[in-house]
Amino acid sequence: MDLKEVMANNLRRIRHAKKMTQEELAHRAGLSTRYLGKIERARVSVTVTALGQIADALGVEPAELLERSKQVN
Repeated sequence: MDLKEVMANNLRRIRHAKKMTQEELAHRAGLSTRYLGKIERARVSVTVTALGQIADALGVEPAELLERSKQVN
């Protein structure tokens, strides 16, 4: 799984856990809903600036959005 997919999965998971819509998150982050949707579908690579804006809007550290899940073998 590439980093775009990791971020997309984490973003969607955290956003749902906080019961936020894409529109609400986009507004809080100062991004367009269309751009945020593309990030959540791993269609675009997010800029470092946008990563920080999204993390701030979600109340998490940017690293949490990029952390790969730990799988037990």
